[in-house]
Amino acid sequence: MMKSAVTISLVAEARQGPFVFHDGLENGCAAAARHGFDAVEVFPPAAGAIDRSELAALLEHHQLALAAVGTGGGWLTRGLHLTHPDAEVRREAREFIREIIGVAAVFGAPAIIGSMQGRAEPGVTREQALVWLADALADLGDHAAELGTALLYEPLNRYETHLFHRQADAAEYLTDNHLKNVRLLCDLFHMNIEEACIATTFRALGDHVGHVHFADSNRRAIGFGHTDAASAVAALREIGYTGYLSAEIQPLPDAESAAAQAMKSFRQLVPL
Repeated sequence: MMKSAVTISLVAEARQGPFVFHDGLENGCAAAARHGFDAVEVFPPAAGAIDRSELAALLEHHQLALAAVGTGGGWLTRGLHLTHPDAEVRREAREFIREIIGVAAVFGAPAIIGSMQGRAEPGVTREQALVWLADALADLGDHAAELGTALLYEPLNRYETHLFHRQADAAEYLTDNHLKNVRLLCDLFHMNIEEACIATTFRALGDHVGHVHFADSNRRAIGFGHTDAASAVAALREIGYTGYLSAEIQPLPDAESAAAQAMKSFRQLVPL
């Protein structure tokens, strides 16, 4: 059975980003529970910004799980990413992610590499960037495995990276580079831009799917755009996916309405 999750951002610079709740862990967890979500996905500015004891207490109190932890705060606040031309920046990016993996693993959750994969940089060919990315994913995936969790890699649309846009290409890359502990984070918003058919893509991916961002074509809650979410969820069910559908969406028209619509759509598509 698929599970629901909703996003909480702790990054001040991401107030305009695609995250539902922005006012701290306590408020975010309380709101997630009030709307009936199974879990929260947290986007911190760094690993140290998450008080593990506080988070554990909040999850227990509200009967929530931690679905995943994002690493994009390193890109947003410090300009770090794994394919930067400066080797020291690449090293810092890897260490930033490694620390977040450590926090996520305490709660049995994976860490996400999305914007931290990087984008086109002057003087760096795509081929070179993919070599650096594979090396980083191998190292970080092994670290996650040692801690008993997985690593998630998220293909982004063509406007956000020059690396992988289509899920099948990313899956082939993971296979060719023997990245066995790295699974795909499939974001319906990005897929709406890049895939010919989201449902067909899911059926082809099979076990590569590790996490799903439950976002409509306009990056708002499912039901506020034109994505055929019903066929996508049906395909996920066919491949035996039992992970999270996580609302990484714009808090529009406001956070409460966005959360309510995301949960309404989830309940319509994933009946009890």
